[in-house]
Amino acid sequence: MDISQHWLNDISKDLGISSLNITSTIVLLEEGGTIPFIARYRKEMTGSLDEVKISVIRDSLDKYKELEKRKKAVLVSLKERDILNEDLHKKIVSAENITLLEDLYLPFKPKRRTRAMAAREKGLEPLGEIILKGGDAESIAKDFISTENDVPTAEDALAGARDIVAEVISENSAVRGFLRSLFVSHAQVVSAVVEKRRGEAIKFKDYFDWQEPSAKIAGHRLLALFRGEELKLLRLAIRPDQEFALQKLKKFFLGGRTDNSQLVNALEDSYTRLLSPSLENELRKGLKETADSEAIEVFGANLKELLLAPPLGQKRVMALDPGYRTGAKLVCLDEQGGLLHRETVYPTHGGKNEQLAADVIRRLVNQHTIEAIAIGNGTAGRETETFVRSLQLDESILITLVNEDGASIYSASEAARKEFPNEDITVRGAVSIGRRLQDPLAELVKIDPKSIGVGQYQHDVNQAALKKSLEEVVTYCVNGVGVEVNSASEELLSYVAGLGPSLAAGIIAYRLANGPFPSRKSLLKVPRLGAKAFEQCAGFLRVHRSENPLDNSGVHPERYGLIGSMAKDHGVTVKDLLQSETARKAIQLRNYLGEGVGMETLVDIMGELAKPGRDPREKFVSFRFDENIHTIEDLHEGMTLPAIITNVTKFGAFADIGVKQDGLIHISQMADRFIKDPSDVVKVRDKVTVKVLAIDKDRKRISLSLRM
Repeated sequence: MDISQHWLNDISKDLGISSLNITSTIVLLEEGGTIPFIARYRKEMTGSLDEVKISVIRDSLDKYKELEKRKKAVLVSLKERDILNEDLHKKIVSAENITLLEDLYLPFKPKRRTRAMAAREKGLEPLGEIILKGGDAESIAKDFISTENDVPTAEDALAGARDIVAEVISENSAVRGFLRSLFVSHAQVVSAVVEKRRGEAIKFKDYFDWQEPSAKIAGHRLLALFRGEELKLLRLAIRPDQEFALQKLKKFFLGGRTDNSQLVNALEDSYTRLLSPSLENELRKGLKETADSEAIEVFGANLKELLLAPPLGQKRVMALDPGYRTGAKLVCLDEQGGLLHRETVYPTHGGKNEQLAADVIRRLVNQHTIEAIAIGNGTAGRETETFVRSLQLDESILITLVNEDGASIYSASEAARKEFPNEDITVRGAVSIGRRLQDPLAELVKIDPKSIGVGQYQHDVNQAALKKSLEEVVTYCVNGVGVEVNSASEELLSYVAGLGPSLAAGIIAYRLANGPFPSRKSLLKVPRLGAKAFEQCAGFLRVHRSENPLDNSGVHPERYGLIGSMAKDHGVTVKDLLQSETARKAIQLRNYLGEGVGMETLVDIMGELAKPGRDPREKFVSFRFDENIHTIEDLHEGMTLPAIITNVTKFGAFADIGVKQDGLIHISQMADRFIKDPSDVVKVRDKVTVKVLAIDKDRKRISLSLRM
C-alpha cells in the first residue's frame, strides 16, 4: 500500500527506527506475517525489531489506514453535497490525525436540528454575520422582525443571530484546537458524592470531595472515579475553571476586546453550551484511553510473569483441591498430565477421616511413584499443606501450594468437558492444579486471561483492547517457549504463530487419526495447513522424536539446507553440530552470509545448535510460607514473613503471606528510595520477605513493607 512519507518520518522519529526498516516491517505484515515470526526469523529485514516495536508499527499502521479511510468517506460526503472546494480538499487530504480531520469536517457534517438551523431558516444568518464581524447588530435588528418567520421582536432576532454565531464559533477548528490544549493543560477532575447514596458509596469515600489536575491524575484513580460515576455514586466533572477558560477564549478570539456585547454573549454561550461539553467529552475519552492503556499494560506484564512461571517439568504429580465441608479432591497424574487416579479424602475432618486420608495419600504416593504434591491455595489450602507435610513422606517429594485462580473457570469450561466428559468439575479442577505445577503456561492458556487474577480494574477498561493485548501476551509467551506438537492441547496450539483455533483443531484431529507427527514437514499433510501457515508456525513447533534433530529446535526449516552446508563443509553431520562445541566453533559465520541471511540469523542459528529447543523459563524453585501463620489472627505488627508477589499495580504490589488475604505493599514501602513504578522493584511470582505494618481485621486489610 502507498504510505505517506510524512507519516513514515513521524513513526521513525517516535520509535527511533529507520523508515526503511519500518517499510520492510509493513511489507511483512501486509504479506500475512505474524509478529512472532517476523521478530524471530526476519531480523535482517526489520533491523532486529522486537515484538513490542513491531506491534507499535502494526497499531500505527492500523490507525493510519483508519484515518485514510475516514478521509475518503469525508471527501465523498462533501463532494456528493457539492460542498467540496480545492482549499478544503487540500486541508482534508493533509490532515495529520483524526481529531484535526473531524474539526475540519464539523461545520459541514450532517447533524440533528439545532437552534442555529432554526435561526437560519428564519432568515437571521445576515444578522449573525454582522455580529461575528463585530458590527452594530442592535441598530438593525428591528429590520429582521417578521411575523411570517416567527421573529416577533428585535431581541428575538438578536437571540437567533447569537445562536448562529455560537455554532459557528463552536465549529471553528482554530478555536477548538486552542481550547483543546487549554483543557488538556488546565482541566480539573472534580468529584462529589451523590448525597442520597452516601451510605452506599462508602468504598469511594476518598472521592466524596476530590479535586486534582487532569494532567496529573493517576490512571487507577481515574478508573475508580469513572466506576463511581457509572454506579451513580459520584458526580464527576473534568473541565478548567469556567471564568479562567472564558477569559482565555475571549483574548484568543476577540483579541481582548469586549465592547461588542452581542459577540461576547454569543461567545460565552458557545463555550458553556457547545464547546465545553464537547471538549470535556473529548478529554474524558482521551484520559480514559490513557488510563485503560496503563491498566492493560500492567495486566499484560503481570500475566506474562505468571505464564512464564518456572515449570516443574515432566514429573508424576499428586494434586489436591482442598475444601472443608466437601473434603479434598485428590488426583494422580502421569508425567504428561494424564489422569491416573481420582479420589476424595478428608484431611481436615479429624479422627478416622484424617487417618484414612493419610493412608490413602501414602498408598497412592507409592503406587504411582509420585514425585511432587500440588495443593491448591484456596479454602483449606494451608491446613491441607500442613497435614500432608506431617505425613513425613520421602524427602525427595516436593510439597507445594499452587495458585488456583481460574481453576474453577477451566473446570466448568467446554475444553475441560471435552477432555474429561465423564468427570465432575471438582476432578477437573484438581487436574488443572496439578498440571499448573508441571507446566503453568500449557495449563493457563486454557483459561480466559481475565480470570487469572493479576489485573488492575480489568472490568473497567476497554474490553476489546484488553482482549487483544492479553491474547498477544499469551502468544508471545507460547511462541517464546515453543510447543511440542505431539502433546500440546488444542488451546496451546491455537496461540502458535500462523495457526489459530481452526488449524489447531485440524492438527489435533489429524494427530488422533494418524498418530504422532514424525517430523515438522509432515504438518503439511494437515488439511488447510498450507505453505504460508507452515512458514509462520514451523519454527515454534517441536517434534521431539523426529529423525531430523533440528525439528526439536528453534531453527526454522527454511535454514535446514544452510546448516546442512555448514556440516558438509566441515566434514561433520548436523547431529555433530548439535553435540560438539568444537565442531560449532570451527564454523566461520561470515562465510555463510548471503541473500536473506545476515549475521543476526547466523548468530541465532548457532545459539539454537548449542541449546536446541531451549526453554527460556527459569528453573523451578520451591517456596514455603511461615508454618506458624495460617490466618489473619496469627499476624502481629512488626513480624517478618516470606511472601510471594501475586499482583503488581501502579500504586504498589500485593503479596501472599499464606493467610488467604493478600497484603498490600504500598509504593512508598517498596524501597528506601523514590520509586516511580512498582514493577521496577518486584514482579509477579517474586519471592520476598515482608514486614507487617498494620492489620485491619474488620476490613480484612493487611499493610506490608519491603523496608526492613
